[in-house]
Amino acid sequence: MNIQVVGAGSWGLALARLLAMNGHTVRIWCREEDQPDELRATRHSPYYLPGVALPESVDVSREIDADADMAVLAVPSHAMRAVVTDLGFARGTIRVSVAKGIENESLLRMSEVIRNVCGDVTALALSGPSHAEEVAKDLPTTAVIAGTDLTAAETAQAAFMADTFRVYTSPDIVGVELGGALKNVIAIAAGACDGLGLGDNAKAALITRGLAEISRLGVALGADPLTFAGLSGMGDLIVTCASRLSRNRAVGEGVAQGKTIDDILGASHMVAEGVRTARSAYALAERCGVEMPITEQVHRVLFEGLSPRDAVAALMLREAKPEREQ
Repeated sequence: MNIQVVGAGSWGLALARLLAMNGHTVRIWCREEDQPDELRATRHSPYYLPGVALPESVDVSREIDADADMAVLAVPSHAMRAVVTDLGFARGTIRVSVAKGIENESLLRMSEVIRNVCGDVTALALSGPSHAEEVAKDLPTTAVIAGTDLTAAETAQAAFMADTFRVYTSPDIVGVELGGALKNVIAIAAGACDGLGLGDNAKAALITRGLAEISRLGVALGADPLTFAGLSGMGDLIVTCASRLSRNRAVGEGVAQGKTIDDILGASHMVAEGVRTARSAYALAERCGVEMPITEQVHRVLFEGLSPRDAVAALMLREAKPEREQ
């Protein structure tokens, strides 16, 4: 296949490498500020993926292959609309979003943003517990490719599948995208647990109850509840809340240690999607009338000045209720 990767951050580079090693013809679109000439010459990105070489076969360019069979959109969620507006792919190009976020203004998922801009095109989502750093080192990883077009999903599945990268398909793109986006908000709370030294009991409870509220919102928006027990739900939630590689967990830990959100984000060239997604998730929960207490407290800490310890107290002192609402 002729595959265009859009975005030369850590995930775009890792997937370009994977796809090239799978034998595909791969071009990666790189912003000027990401130094395409240096990347083309050295085949390394010390900022985004240090120690990992991009295969010589990957074409690094500021121009896209508009007629590519598949476009892998590896850009932050807040940039997705502008990117797909500016980069015009053919109608028959399969678009695969690997961004995990929800647009603030519209509250649309990434596949919805793509179709909102491009019209009736095939838009899929790749998600799951998949740190770019580990994928680039060929450590065993599993993911799920979701979309309502099963033929396109199977085509993308075959393109990504490798000895160390196993891909499943799912028709539930709503659930897969929501799981991938909302877990970042819960991961900020998990990081705050670490920063406050609250222990393993608290963190386990937070992950479990976080999954419950993710599922509630997902079902309200039309997702299959079983999706949240899979790779893009529970799987991605666990790795993002527990891993030292998780940028969103690190944000929560920093806030709990007294750092400002601006200082935390300014100190990294990587994007922590959960910060923006906290706004979207909070707004979606209000719009749908869904109770999401952890998300609410993360929103209050990030944007309303609430202290992390007061947020913990607010969660623990909520009224008693059954674990499962009938």
